[in-house]
Amino acid sequence: MAKTEEKNINLGQGTGRRKTAVARVYLREGNGKITINGRELEDYFKDPLCIYQVKQPLDVTDTLTKFDIVITVSGGGPSGQAGACRHGIARALVAENEANKPVLHENGFLTRDPRMVERKKYGQRGARRRFQFSKR
Repeated sequence: MAKTEEKNINLGQGTGRRKTAVARVYLREGNGKITINGRELEDYFKDPLCIYQVKQPLDVTDTLTKFDIVITVSGGGPSGQAGACRHGIARALVAENEANKPVLHENGFLTRDPRMVERKKYGQRGARRRFQFSKR
């Protein structure tokens, strides 16, 4: 079986981050197919809110059916991964066309969400939670 597959040309690429998730996003010419880690978007994210979040930058820039998007995401959970994908798609859209920047920035898609889990402190049960106090 011979491979007759031409090399895919990336029109734009971006890296998105959220919590501990990191997403590498590649824009290619196509008709709106979104692939995450080799699976379809609806197959990868079961939660409709995560699916909506991933598509937000495309909705705002009216490019839902203009590009095929290939995403490689790792780390974190579903919510963090969806946020990382959204951030990466927004960055890739800006790399492809600088005219998308004002509308994406206005909606907050280019801003990396800095909230992270606070580290556990020594002498405590968690980041803020103390061990139970016993007077006697």
